[in-house]
This record gives sequence, C-alpha cells and structure tokens, in this order.
Amino acid sequence: MSDSRARDADAMETSYGFDTVSGREEKQGRVNEVFHRVAKRYDIMNDLMSGGLHRVWKDAMVAWLAPAHRPSYRFVDVAGGTGDVAFRIVEATRRRASGTVVDINASMLGVGAERAVKRGLSDNLRFLEGNAEALDLPDNAYDAYTIAFGIRNVPRIQTALEEAFRVLKPGGRFLCLEFSEVDVPGLDALYDAWSFRGIPAIGERVAKDRESYEYLVESIRRFPNQPNFAAAIEKAGFERVTYRNLTGGIAAIHSGWKL
Repeated sequence: MSDSRARDADAMETSYGFDTVSGREEKQGRVNEVFHRVAKRYDIMNDLMSGGLHRVWKDAMVAWLAPAHRPSYRFVDVAGGTGDVAFRIVEATRRRASGTVVDINASMLGVGAERAVKRGLSDNLRFLEGNAEALDLPDNAYDAYTIAFGIRNVPRIQTALEEAFRVLKPGGRFLCLEFSEVDVPGLDALYDAWSFRGIPAIGERVAKDRESYEYLVESIRRFPNQPNFAAAIEKAGFERVTYRNLTGGIAAIHSGWKL
C-alpha cells in the first residue's frame, strides 16, 4: 500500500490513519485518546504485534547510538513514556547517563515511572509530560535525542524535528526508530496481511480495543518512506543523515548529527 504514503512530513498534520481530520488539534486529541486506552497493555501488545522484534530493533538503535560511559552524558527520549528506550540507554552507559523521558500522554508516563522505580533507575531518569512540537527543554543541552515509534503520531513532524535540532548540543545526535516501507518482494504482501488482519484482531482480544490498533496500522502506511523522511531530517538542519533498514524495511533507524 505504498501509494497511501505521505511524500513529506508536512502531509501528516491532518492525517489520522487513512482519514483526514480538520486540523492538528483534532489529530492530537484523537491520538492522545488512543494512547490513554492502550497504555497499560502497550508493551505486551508490542511483543505480540512484532513477535518480540521491537526489542531487537530497540537494542539495535541503542547499539548504533553507542552512548558514552560518562556521568555528564545527557539524553532526551521523546514519545518514550513507558521507558523502554531510556532504560536501554542508561544501562548501556553502566547507569552513568541521565535522561529525560518526554511524552504527551500522562498514562504512558505513569507506566514508565513505575517501571523505573522497579528497575532502580529513578535516579537516572525524569519523566516529563510535554509536546514534541514544543519541548520545555533548554537549547543546546543534550548529547542525544531519541524517538522510537512515536514521530508518526506527531501532527507537525517537521516542527518536532526542528525542536530536536534545537535541544541538541553541537555534535549531538538524533536517532529515530520508526516503522517504514518494506523493500523485500513477497515480504510486503505477508506484512500487509498480518498488519490489517492479525494486529487489529489481537488488539481486540488482548487490549479490548480494535479501533486503536486499526489506527496504528494505518498510520504506519501513511508515514513517509525512508528517503522522504531522511529529506525531512535534513530540512530540519541535520547533517550526515542516513538510515538503516531492519527486517526488510518493516522498521528503519534514521540518524542525523547537529554539526
């Protein structure tokens, strides 16, 4: 369903799955409601939807980031409410780094904060309710900005990318893990069948919410493909922009540097 993809980030502002909404306020409200509903089951649903691959993909993202093992290393993880990526980064630095997890959804943040306490990582992390389009964070403050499976739900993606550029230090790195466009013949048909039939059915059975997972599948098919998203990252000011496909392009990691 590649013909449904937006060609640039700006086209996502009024896109709610395959539907068109009146504006970014309506989209944000509807997306917020989705994540309030799925917060408690979010991680188990990720395991079921991806066969556990989301864990491998997140590990690959943090390995590519290769965060420094020093107490002064600071990162911000946006749309990371449940803490999955932030925990990995802190552990990768031998618990020396400090991070700020920003999410617009308080329900997701609540899950993450509870998990941080259980893991003994609450001293390394703070959880901040905020909007990716207008971060309540200082300029030139962070060594890394990460976002995993969240940017496609932001109405003004280009604005969010510009905010990422603003808060990073010179020499800082942007990394985004997101579902993307399959580039392996045959796999695309299998992936479509699983996405549109399997995932909503699992959402209905496990999370008691078919509609939210129908939206999430559709939003993946609307998101710009790898080259078009790379162009949006460059437009925000980043240099040395590149990407790596994972599992045949089902997901991709995009990287850029503030130089």
